[in-house]
Amino acid sequence: MATHVRQLVGMLCRVMGASALSITLSLYIMDHIRKTDFMQAESLRMAWSMLAWTSGPTLGIFLYTRFGIYAAHGAVAIFAMALLALFWTNRLGDDQSIRPGKTRPANPLANIGRFVPQPRLRLAWLIAFGRSCFWTTFFVYGPLFMVITGEGELAGGLLVSAGNALLFTAIFWGRVGQRFGGRRTMTSAYFALSAMLLAAGAVGESVPFLTGALLLCGALFAIALDALGSTAFMRSVRFYERAEMAAVYRTYLDFSELTPPLVYSVVLAFFGLGSVFATLGLLAAGCGFVTWRYLPKSL
Repeated sequence: MATHVRQLVGMLCRVMGASALSITLSLYIMDHIRKTDFMQAESLRMAWSMLAWTSGPTLGIFLYTRFGIYAAHGAVAIFAMALLALFWTNRLGDDQSIRPGKTRPANPLANIGRFVPQPRLRLAWLIAFGRSCFWTTFFVYGPLFMVITGEGELAGGLLVSAGNALLFTAIFWGRVGQRFGGRRTMTSAYFALSAMLLAAGAVGESVPFLTGALLLCGALFAIALDALGSTAFMRSVRFYERAEMAAVYRTYLDFSELTPPLVYSVVLAFFGLGSVFATLGLLAAGCGFVTWRYLPKSL
C-alpha cells in the first residue's frame, strides 16, 4: 500500500511540475517571440527535446540496474538543480535578451469561463488533446501490447525509444508547415495518424511487429502535431489574456492522461487489445475533421 502511495505522489508531482514548467515556457515564447516565428520556434524546441526524451530513459535504466534506484533518482535531482541554477542565474544576470514577462499570475479555475466561449481556443485545446492522447496510449499500451503478444519487454522499450528518437523530425515538420500552411499540414497529419492507428487496430495481435511499425509511423505524424499544434493557441489567444488562457489550455495534459484509460477500459471489456488503437484512430479522424473545418486557412 505504501509503495502505491509513493508512486501516486511521485506521478502527481511529476505532472504538476511538468505542467508548471510548460506554462512557463509557453508564456516565455509568447512574450519574447514574434507570432510569425512561433511555428519555427516550436519545431526547434521539439527537435531539441529529442535528446532528453531519448537519452533520459536509457540513462535511468542504466543507473538503476548498475547502481540502484537512488542513483537513478539522484541523476534527476542533479539535472533539476542545474536547471534551477540556470534559471536563477539568468534572473540575476544582466543579459538584455532576458526581460521580465508582461503577464500576470494565472488562476485556471477562475478563467475557464473566459476560455470556453472562444471557439479558436477550444479548437487549439482539442488539437493538443488529440495528439496528447496518442502519446499517452503509445507510451502505455505500446509496450504493454508487445509484452502481451510475447515479444518481450525489450521490444516494448525499443518501441518507445524509437518513437522518442523520431522527435528530430520536428524540424522537418516545421518547414513543411511554413511551406504549406499550418492548417493543411495539421489536418493531413491527423488523417494520416488516424489511418495508421486504424490499420494497427485491424492487424492487432496477429502480426505484432507490423502493429508496432504502424504505431511508429503514427508517432511520426503525431510529432507534426507536436511541432505545429501549439501555434493554433499562440496565434489565437489575446495578448492581455496570455497567462490566464495558457493555464487553462495546459489542462489538456491532465485530461489526456485520465480520459484514454477510462475509455479503453470499456472498449477492452468487449474487444481485443487492438481495439485500443482503433478507438484512438477514430478520435484522430474526428480531430482531423474539426481542424480542417474550423482552423483558419491563414494559420
